[in-house]
Amino acid sequence: MSGAGGSTAARHSIGAGDIPVDTPRVPAREAAESELSKPMYHENDPSMVQRALNHVWDWLSGVFDSAAGIAPGGPAGLVVIVLAVIGLAVALWWRLGTPQRSSRPADALFESHGPRSAAQHRAAADAHAAALRWTEAVQERMRAIVRSLEERALLDPRPGRTADEAAAEAGRALPDHAARLRSAARHFDDVTYGGRTAGQPTYLALRALDTELDEAKPVLPGTARGAAV
Repeated sequence: MSGAGGSTAARHSIGAGDIPVDTPRVPAREAAESELSKPMYHENDPSMVQRALNHVWDWLSGVFDSAAGIAPGGPAGLVVIVLAVIGLAVALWWRLGTPQRSSRPADALFESHGPRSAAQHRAAADAHAAALRWTEAVQERMRAIVRSLEERALLDPRPGRTADEAAAEAGRALPDHAARLRSAARHFDDVTYGGRTAGQPTYLALRALDTELDEAKPVLPGTARGAAV
């Protein structure tokens, strides 16, 4: 009795100004959300990009964890599998190359742009020589030699042919010039792929060979060399 009576007396003794505030739950939550939405509470929050990266990383981590759970050997086995796949891809790329590289041999005689006549290559060679660009002059003169042989039907036009291949094939039809054709092909390879610089003597030698080949008579198959005409 005394306890209940004392409690009742205590409740009656609280004045009007001392009544505790009992705020409903929903308005209290809304007030808290409004307060926390103020910029001062979000100055150190991650940016939108950082949040997106975090989501991506979380997703990748989940994929990795799932894959590691089913891969033989767990995470270590998964790493080995990934490295093996990367190694295989690198090996295939190194072996096959890109489509642009496979469409034309790396040491092809002619460039990838449209074909030009022997006269056009000779004109380009003379222009380079006049400007003392002997390396480019040698390249264009060798192309003029091979294109001229193709125009005379002494060589079959074949995309991707190298200078060495052209010299070997032309040497069979023009055996008296075979050695100089091989030398011209070596000079072309040296300045084009070997990093060497050509000089005037090399260019003059190729120009003289070009002139002589233009007048040379081919040896037909089955014709004995040195036979009387």
